[in-house]
Parts: sequence; C-alpha cells; structure tokens
Amino acid sequence: MIEEARRDRAARPGPDWVRDAVFYQIFPDRFATSVRVPKPGTMERWDAPPTSHGFKGGDLLGIAEHLDELRELGITALYLTPIFASASNHRYHTYDYELVDPLLGGDAALRELLDSAHARGMRVVLDGVFNHASRGFWPFHHVLENGAASPYRDWFVLNSDVRAGRRGLIAYPGTHEIDAAARLQSDNDPNGADEAIETTAMHRMLGYKAWWDMPALPKLNHANPEVREYIYRVAEGWLRFGIDGWRLDVPEEITEPGFWEEFRRRCLAVNPEAYIVGEIWNPAPEWLAGDRFDALMNYPLAEAILSFTGAGRLDADLVATTHEFSRHVRDDDGPEFARRLADVMATYPPDITSLQLNLLDSHDTPRFLSLAGGDATALRLAALIQMTLPGAPCIYYGDEVGLDGRADPDCRRAYPWDVARQDRSLRDFVAGLTAMRHAHPALRRGRFEVLAAEGSAVAYGLFGADTSMVVVVNAGDSPARLGFELPGPAGGSVEQVSWTGREWRSTFAPRPLERGTLVVDVEAREGVVLGVHPAL
Repeated sequence: MIEEARRDRAARPGPDWVRDAVFYQIFPDRFATSVRVPKPGTMERWDAPPTSHGFKGGDLLGIAEHLDELRELGITALYLTPIFASASNHRYHTYDYELVDPLLGGDAALRELLDSAHARGMRVVLDGVFNHASRGFWPFHHVLENGAASPYRDWFVLNSDVRAGRRGLIAYPGTHEIDAAARLQSDNDPNGADEAIETTAMHRMLGYKAWWDMPALPKLNHANPEVREYIYRVAEGWLRFGIDGWRLDVPEEITEPGFWEEFRRRCLAVNPEAYIVGEIWNPAPEWLAGDRFDALMNYPLAEAILSFTGAGRLDADLVATTHEFSRHVRDDDGPEFARRLADVMATYPPDITSLQLNLLDSHDTPRFLSLAGGDATALRLAALIQMTLPGAPCIYYGDEVGLDGRADPDCRRAYPWDVARQDRSLRDFVAGLTAMRHAHPALRRGRFEVLAAEGSAVAYGLFGADTSMVVVVNAGDSPARLGFELPGPAGGSVEQVSWTGREWRSTFAPRPLERGTLVVDVEAREGVVLGVHPAL
C-alpha cells in the first residue's frame, strides 16, 4: 500500500500552485463585515475584547470586499476556518455541513467570494471538521428525539444502554452531573481521561462519546459506511462548488482504516489540483506518504522560529500554557536554531517540504507578537525567515499590522480596520517580503542548506538552477559576522536584495564571489538577503 502511494505521489507530486502561494488565514467572524449581509440581532462590539460565545458579525462578503487589499499584501490563497452552519463563533461545532452559515451570508456569499478570488488568481481552502459534529447536527438531533428508534443511532458512538432503549442521551448536562463524572474519572484514572479509551465517565454519563468529553461535540462513528459516505459527499460537493482544497481538523483522531485514503481519492477525482492539508502538530512522515495528505500545518517550524527570534524576550507564562509550544519553545541560539531548522527541512522529501503550510501562529495559539513578549522586531525577523523557506507561508489575519492576543479567545480578536490602530510600517515590511518571495523562484523552490551558525546568528541558502539566495539573520543584541563557503563552482557575483518597507541598517555592497567564500556582517536584530549570480 505504501509503495503504491509513493508511486502515486511521484505521478502527482502535489498541487504545484501551493509551492508559489502565500496564504492568509481568516477567522470569518473576526475579519470584516459587509452591510450586504443582514444580521438577525445585536452583535458584540467590533473592537471589544472577544468572548468565547460572542459574535462580531464578520462575513464572507466582508472578505470579498477586501480582496484587493489582500492582493496588495501579496496574498494568493485564503485559508478560512469553518464556514458551515454552526451555533459557535468559530464554527467547529457544525450542525449542517451542506449549508454555509447564514450569518456569513450563506451559499451565495461563498459563491461571490470564490468568483472574486478566482478572478484575482487567488485560491480558497476551507476547514473540514469531520471528526465530530455538534449537538445541533440534524442526525444527532434525530437521536436526541427518538433514542434507539432513530435510524441515525449508528452515526454516533452510543452507550449500550442507550442503544438498547433503556435511557436517552444527556446532551445538556448540569454542572453537578459534569462534576460527578469528573470525580469518577479522576478516581478511576488519576492521569485523566484517555481519548483512545472508548468509555470514560463522561461518555457513560452523556450516553455518547464526545470529543475531549465536551458534550457539545458528539464524535462521529466512522466505522459506519453511511457516515463515511456522507463525509465524502460533503467534501466532493464543495470541491465541485469551486473551493480549492481542505484543511482537515484533528485528522489523527479518525482512526478508521482507509478513511483518509478514500477521502483523498474522492477529492482528487473531483479536482486533481486540490490541496489537502492536515492539522497535525508534530512530525508525521507516515501521513505524507502519498496516500492521505499533501502537507501538514508546520507547527515544528513555527516553534523553532519563535524559539530563535524571540529568545530572551519570550512570555514564559504564555508559552508554558500553549499546547505543544510548552514542550518545544525555548530560548535558542543560532547553532541550535540551525539544527532545528535543518531537521524540519529534512523531515520530508523536498517535494513535500515545498507544500508544507508554514505558519507562525493560528487561531489555536496565542499571537506570535504576544508569545514574543510584544517584541515587534522578533515578528519582523520571524516573517523574514518564514518568507524565505520552502513551503507555503501562511499569515494569520492581523499579524501583518501588529495584532496581538493571548490564549483563545483573545487570539481571535477582530481585525483593526482603524488605521490608527495598525502598525503600517510592519504591514509595508511584510508586503515587501511577499513581493520579494514572488520575485525570486529560489526562495520558493530552491534547495535548502544551512551554511553557518554562530552565537545568535544563522545563515542558510536556497539554491536554484540559476540565481541562488542567501539569508543571514542575527537575532542577538550585538552585531554578528558569519563567514561561509557556498557550494558549487566559484565565480559569479553577490548583491544585496532589498524589499519595500525594509528599514534595517545592515548593508552588503555588491562584489565578485571569489573562491566561493562569503563574509557577511549583520547588525543586531536584523537580517540580510543576498542574491548569488553565477559566472557568465
């Protein structure tokens, strides 16, 4: 099976457009609102701190109306967190997978957004939440009303007494019931509930298995062929509608053999250039063997970049409470960052590395700026590194104007459209970086190699068929000098590559490349990008 998958990957080495893409992740309720989408009632004030249950009123037409600004930023692809009908502002609680949420403008708004994006050469990838649904999901509601008599009873993982009709579901437990289940679980398992264990105390109390024992999120029964077929039809249907791919939520928790292999086959039969990317936080080469996903969300890269550019400035308390970051983010010097960067780049073959979704933060983490202790220079250095590596960089909405935010829900603040609240110099800097990336193929498709690392500085190269690029970053508080040899024949020339919005002091005078050796001086907390041209 694996060898067949590898042959398939060789025949179809992923959607090529992703290698040239710059993504922009949008949390739809928080990006922009359009007067063309009527709201059914009062919304949470746009610039007020976000809450777990409040709705700001952002919608898909609001996104469509700002596409030109995103294109000016250099964005070529959008990744939207869930947009299907849901009773939660983040919409990971889906109640109708076949309907775009009316609060977002419904199916017609998605149609306009897709047409407008595609007319500008931009792609749109949606979030697929297929591990669990919500209490409002119509098959689950059917079981709530009819119990064991419902023909949808096998769509969920129900307890035996519920299946036998001896009791119903408790989908809305009271505080005392939740506390009692928690105490029972703690008594039986001092380390807490194991998601792999089918029957937890909460599962027994609710009458059904829920994701992380959250009553609002009933887990789908993927062993049921009707459930699998429903999910496949949903995925195919929206691809036919015109979306360009799927970001898949918690895919490791769907363990039914063959599920994701068939999902991939069905999706690519509709659109061979669809991008299929999974939310897996750790290195997982087995998921990218060619039979399941094209790429993963590259959290290991984000952790390494934060550890290097934020060294000495990290908000230790915030890092310590952030999912995987608590284990992998620390103060790293240049050599340690070089080691981690080389490991990340070597985890997968180059054709897969070039498809990874390279993010700095997301809706599931605090904002990079907050994690880095509010240091805007750390964010600039991180963006420079992100935009000069193989893989598709992904900007979380608002990062480019200095939006900060701590843990959920604070990391999901509304976009600050008031220019007075934006860091416009940072936006210009990021726009300049994306333009540089688009202008130099080696930054997107070059062969990666670490060239040198010492103290708080690192140098790496992206080697193309013609021009190559060298990136030198000094994350320390003192100037740094790095000397290194470039691979390949001697000769040629080297010049500094600048970009709009760059205001750093470090400079590099154009010079001939003698004997393949370079010495580069970089000021504190700055970076230099060099273009290396072969001898004529």
